[in-house]
Amino acid sequence: MTVRETEHEIIIEAPAAEVYRLIAEVENWPRIFPPTVHVEVAERSGSEERIRIWATANGEPKNWTSRRTLDPAARRITFRQEVSTPPVAAMGGTWVIEPAPGNGSRVRLLHDYRAVDDDPAGLAWIDQAVDRNSRSELAALKANVELATAAADLLLSFEDSVHVDGSAKDVYDFVDEAHLWAERLPHVATVRLDEHAPGLQTLEMDTRARDGSTHTTKSVRVCFPHHRIVYKQITLPALMTLHTGRWTFAEAPGGGVTATSQHTVVINTANITRVLGETAGVKEARDYVQAALSTNSLATLGHAKAYAESRA
Repeated sequence: MTVRETEHEIIIEAPAAEVYRLIAEVENWPRIFPPTVHVEVAERSGSEERIRIWATANGEPKNWTSRRTLDPAARRITFRQEVSTPPVAAMGGTWVIEPAPGNGSRVRLLHDYRAVDDDPAGLAWIDQAVDRNSRSELAALKANVELATAAADLLLSFEDSVHVDGSAKDVYDFVDEAHLWAERLPHVATVRLDEHAPGLQTLEMDTRARDGSTHTTKSVRVCFPHHRIVYKQITLPALMTLHTGRWTFAEAPGGGVTATSQHTVVINTANITRVLGETAGVKEARDYVQAALSTNSLATLGHAKAYAESRA
């Protein structure tokens, strides 16, 4: 049996306690780790946690369940996949966060793993995925922690809601059935939807902007019938370095459903003047992005409302 052990590390210009907190609180992961789409805590007892993770590995959507042990005093987090996805037979490791000179941190990410049936091709695939994801995770952790302390105005979160006099299932189905959006939504030019496993989707589409131009986005979506769809864009428009979101469908007091689209965005400052002109700054980019996303979200929610109400 071949067990591979690897170690990656990076220096971050932020206090070790803050870096530990961001890693310990899994709701931060989709914002700070590029491969991570969604994470949920399934169980928690003292320092022990059981978490479900949806992420990409070598560009392919995967999901697994891990157990973690948190040690805030030592700033160590150990993890072990409870249910791995082939070709991974077993996977575990440790986050180690140590103080570095100048109020910085040294972050080490350790892994140990083996392949199903000790297959050499499977082990090579895992080698590549672990190396790529570890490097991207550490680089993103550094960038996002340092950015959070220096430019909070680049982060933007907002939501839009509509009330629907229909069932949550019908509203959910409209958003879930994204392969039909080119027929159902005027702002969607083309769409390509792949479902890799039940509820785990890759959605690529060309969307029409207000000026008539089109842009291509690609997202990984995790669907929880019939109340929630979460997603992360992995091919982004020029003005964003991050875009995560969720659609939620909740029974409303007094009847009907509240359907909500939520977005979290980080502005890409490198492209502001190219997209919006020489006089534009972060405020103009924030306003533009929120208007564009809200316009499309409300259009989608409006058509979902009409669809659900026609079936009520």
